[in-house]
Amino acid sequence: MIRGVTVLLGGFARMFAEATLRSVLWRIVLMLFVLMLGVTFGVYALAEYLAALWLPAGDAWYWQIISWLVWVLAVLLALFTGAVSFTVLGSVAVAPWLEMLAARAEALHRGTPLSEDNAGWVGPVMHSLANAVRPLLGLLAMGALALAVIWLPLVGQVAAMLIWGFAGIRFLNYELMDVPATRRAWGFARRKQQMADRRLFWLGFGGLGMALMMLPVVNLLVLPAAVVSLSTELPEND
Repeated sequence: MIRGVTVLLGGFARMFAEATLRSVLWRIVLMLFVLMLGVTFGVYALAEYLAALWLPAGDAWYWQIISWLVWVLAVLLALFTGAVSFTVLGSVAVAPWLEMLAARAEALHRGTPLSEDNAGWVGPVMHSLANAVRPLLGLLAMGALALAVIWLPLVGQVAAMLIWGFAGIRFLNYELMDVPATRRAWGFARRKQQMADRRLFWLGFGGLGMALMMLPVVNLLVLPAAVVSLSTELPEND
């Protein structure tokens, strides 16, 4: 788990240390900033809706404590949802630049000359969309389970948040590894096996990524930092 955390943090460090990576980073950040504004409004609306739906009514003193806990859970659930939505939309919107970033990170790691960045626009975008389908179906299945338990007395909201949080971290890992894995021609089965073989690594990597995704401005840097770090962390050959 600690290894996953340090690898992601190392991606942040390398991303800012290398001028060839920074030149791509600012294009990604600008595009993601525009996207973040739209997602922020959606998260705020969802948090208000969930709080209104779950907040109990009553005059007893303990209702105030319960109301506060429910409000916190509603905000956390909305933030999880916003982080997942931002990751999906962001990875598609900036897919060509993430591809360019990965190519440069790999070249720097190997000590080889930088190649011409002619990946195009349509190819990376279509790959990103196609690779998101199966992980997204898994996320929706876990979301349905969360909805099924959310109405259980007392523990329903907590259980739903834990289920949705785990599912969100798992989905986030698929998205964060997408560009480096695609460059290695990994299919869904190979990506799933990689996460199964290194469960604790991906728990730390995705857990930190999810936490940072919920922080304004910092969330703009998570996708590119993950691409930089995984471009040298994932094995080249099976």
